[in-house]
Amino acid sequence: MNRTLVLCILSDDRPGIVEALAKTISQHDGNWLDSRLSHMAGKFAGILQVNLPESQAEPLQQALQALKISGGIQVISSEASERSAGGDQKVLHFSLVGNDRPGIVRELSQALASHQINLDDLQTSCSSMPFTGDAMFSARGVLQIPAAVDIDRLQEQLDAIADQLDVEIDLLEASSDLVQ
Repeated sequence: MNRTLVLCILSDDRPGIVEALAKTISQHDGNWLDSRLSHMAGKFAGILQVNLPESQAEPLQQALQALKISGGIQVISSEASERSAGGDQKVLHFSLVGNDRPGIVRELSQALASHQINLDDLQTSCSSMPFTGDAMFSARGVLQIPAAVDIDRLQEQLDAIADQLDVEIDLLEASSDLVQ
């Protein structure tokens, strides 16, 4: 019988972190499945899914904890769980861009949560606008939307938030066609 674990990783960024993790997982007959790894502000962070024999789960978790002592790699481990289906879901992508200011993510996430929309993926960045140097905020992500949600009503709510925050928010079909 196999077990699937989800691992969250945080470390000061340096070469060899992924190699140390992969080596440790491999030593415990683990199979590295999905992962999202990134460098930000001098840190290396990630989340990954590992499948391994049940008899190796506890030894792997102990070996991963030893990486904190030997290499400064913090690992939090959790048993993977099945996502509840919750009925039919529609997948949409979104993009947001505009002048940076506090509250953009809060307002967006509040609107999504009010419709029981799950934010499956979120990537944000701040950069400087050409010529002015003003801070520009951009976000993009993937949404799991319950079938009962009225997409036109959601778009209206997002348009109101966009006007309030002076940003542009677009909903996109999975094929990247703009939702009207």
